[in-house]
Amino acid sequence: ASSQIGKIGQSLAALDSESPRLRTETARIVRMCAIGGGTVALLVVLLYGLLRGGWLDAVLAGIAIGMSLLPEEFPVVLTIFLAMGAWRIGQAGVLTRRAAAIETLGSATVLCTDKTGTLTENRMAVAEFWVSAGGGTEADVLETSILASATEPVDPMEVAIHAAGKAERSSGGVLAHSYGLRPDLLAITNVWQHGDAFMVAAKGAPEAIAELCRLDPAERETMMAAVDEMAVRGIRVLGVARAKTSDDNWPETPRDFAFSLVGLIGLADPLRPSVKAAVAECRSAGIRVVMITGDHAATARAIASQAGIADGDLLTGEDLTALDDAQLAERLKTVTVFARIMPEQKLRIVEAFKVDGEIVAMTGDGVNDAPSLKSAHIGIAMGKRGTDVAREASAIVLLDDDFGAIVTAIALGRRIYDNIRKAMAFIFAVHVPIAGLALLPLVLGLPILFGPIHIALLEMVIDPVCALVFEAEARETDIMKRRPRPPTEPLFSWRMIAWSVFQGGVAFALLATTFLIATYQGMPEAEVRALSFFGLVASILALILVNRSFSPSLNEALGGSNKALGYVFAAVIAISALIAFVPQIQGLLRFGYFRYGDFGIAAAIGAALFIILELLKPLAKRAILKTSQQSPDASAVATA
Repeated sequence: ASSQIGKIGQSLAALDSESPRLRTETARIVRMCAIGGGTVALLVVLLYGLLRGGWLDAVLAGIAIGMSLLPEEFPVVLTIFLAMGAWRIGQAGVLTRRAAAIETLGSATVLCTDKTGTLTENRMAVAEFWVSAGGGTEADVLETSILASATEPVDPMEVAIHAAGKAERSSGGVLAHSYGLRPDLLAITNVWQHGDAFMVAAKGAPEAIAELCRLDPAERETMMAAVDEMAVRGIRVLGVARAKTSDDNWPETPRDFAFSLVGLIGLADPLRPSVKAAVAECRSAGIRVVMITGDHAATARAIASQAGIADGDLLTGEDLTALDDAQLAERLKTVTVFARIMPEQKLRIVEAFKVDGEIVAMTGDGVNDAPSLKSAHIGIAMGKRGTDVAREASAIVLLDDDFGAIVTAIALGRRIYDNIRKAMAFIFAVHVPIAGLALLPLVLGLPILFGPIHIALLEMVIDPVCALVFEAEARETDIMKRRPRPPTEPLFSWRMIAWSVFQGGVAFALLATTFLIATYQGMPEAEVRALSFFGLVASILALILVNRSFSPSLNEALGGSNKALGYVFAAVIAISALIAFVPQIQGLLRFGYFRYGDFGIAAAIGAALFIILELLKPLAKRAILKTSQQSPDASAVATA
């Protein structure tokens, strides 16, 4: 527990992952509907039995009402949508480790990304050298850099350095001792033995090398000017120094060696081609992109500028340490680039953003990144260069370490959330006419219209519609032009429930009118039941089309490339034809003879419902969906 890894493990154990709010909300909605539906079903049984007698019929009526009111599709929708969502996101090169991340992706407001390998290609190459006065030649800088690197390099910078020097170093040397990277000294030092003498090579952050070499102010200023000249062009700069000693009693820190500055080595890591467009898409979606890197401030600023990250303040790890929590919270409002940040400082940045009410996505790859990945609402680990600890602590994993995949996943997360809400809206709407037609005959003292078998048959239409059609819906055209949805916004607000109930109410009004006209004109009970059933099926199809899109557009409602929609419609029409024309099925369902004119009436009910709701959808969008559909720019104008 006293080791560094042990401390990280304790930190991870003390952190709680974000709870899946979507599951909690769905459970709340189902619980409310179950209580309401169960209460109504019980009342129907009691009233039917007490007022009409015939308790068997009363129980059947109660079962029918319960089946029509209880939204058993909700858990199906949640399970199927999240499972298929994880599969779709996987096609974009993102592995989902926690299903809750799919929901949270769509509401991310801050995306904290590292630079190397995420924004850049992680294909470093030696680009240029700077040789200090008396430092020798560029070959000396390169050779010293190689000697200060691992003999079997893994780090991309060391791989590039070895490749540039073709792994040449002083012959006959044996690695005698090494000093690793330390939080208080960002440099790596190797000691090489040549007979009785030792040569010490160091490379690292230029300011750390300047400290090791004990440069005077003028020498330091000259070196840092060369550093800035390279860094502003996005080149990653390492300082290189060497020393000699004959004492094999190694000091505790390399600061005790008498180093002399050899020079600087600059490495270029090109920006990924997809990054600039992905950052621009984030900005249009109201997502703030923040770079967190261990690089020099000028290098970080240059890469951020190339990537299109918004101009803002730059905060270094040293400055961050000097700020208290209140000061940091104030600085976060304007900072877009964090430079010279140590991995353990990421956790403080995440916590500060969360306290400020942001929904934070954080990338990381090292063991030290694990606490910040677990603390973030969406921890994003690197699949290629990430450690097992980082991947275990994360919610999603980038299989190709590509920033563009994060943006694709956010768009898919928003699409999945949209489609869940569309399916929920349909479920609420479709249960209103079903329940209404089950209750209406009881209220009017007429024979029961639908029994449990009819409700079960309708549910066989509703369930695949929810699970297949709405899940396969393409994303809304403006999905990445909206503001992130507020974290406190419920999955289904009361205003949206009201719009869904209104849809169902219009459908019920049309069906009830048809039922009453047919009944009072003397149509046989069995034929009225058949007409009402097929009218209800047509209404269900109309509600599918209406709820396919939030936008009031016939192209959105009737168009698109949703193959599942075509299959479901074809299956529903085929089953309806079988029911209407096979006598044995008609007898089982207690349907009378169904004329071709009745088909026309049922189709007219569905068409009328579709036209009415599509005409009213613009009003509904303005009154109900205004907040969730508003673009970031529109919100800024409204606020002003």
